[in-house]
Amino acid sequence: MPLTTNHVLLALPPTAASASVLRSLRSEGVSVSPVTDGIGVLDAVRNRDPALIVLDVELPGPDQAAVLAAVHSEAPNVPVIAVTPRERRVGLLGLLRGDRDDFLVRPFAVDELAARIRLRLRLGPAVENTVLRHGELVVDTEFGDVSVDGQPVSLSPTEYALLMSLLAEPGEVVPPHRLAREVWSEPASSNLVQVYISYLRRKIGAERIRTVRGEGYVLEA
Repeated sequence: MPLTTNHVLLALPPTAASASVLRSLRSEGVSVSPVTDGIGVLDAVRNRDPALIVLDVELPGPDQAAVLAAVHSEAPNVPVIAVTPRERRVGLLGLLRGDRDDFLVRPFAVDELAARIRLRLRLGPAVENTVLRHGELVVDTEFGDVSVDGQPVSLSPTEYALLMSLLAEPGEVVPPHRLAREVWSEPASSNLVQVYISYLRRKIGAERIRTVRGEGYVLEA
């Protein structure tokens, strides 16, 4: 089944791996434009109107912190999936918008990138109403604001991503392996998922996340 009819800007170095990613995404029905340097990214953002950008932080050209800042300025509603080597991921986190952006550690599997594209486009600007409600839980995806019972809640980027994964299927069981794939860009244990579920429960209310033993978690109204 095709992932999306929206346009994806694929900013990766010209390697055999990136060519494989390009072929695989196109075979799944994704409209993709490849670029191979930071200047090309900025030009494409201004002229091609992408729905999502996959951006390698080690592309030649301008410093990628500057490229990310320019992308956020030129296209504030366009989600970015930043591809980074493991040693640069900590510094990268401060440059990303927790409500909209994502990151992926190299090397990565093509199917993992496809899954993250599905998630980002599902949460991206194609949804005109940026305010999501589930009972007394309210999330403004444009600004990343979360409130419960009318009171603001401060979430870390990981907690926010976890909440958005649950909110994508409210009232349905979401298995831990899917949460791990969508929230973390590297293999994550069920114990790590459980730890962050407990963090999220403390902030939005334990009764709002129900555990279904052996199956996963349900976001309750």
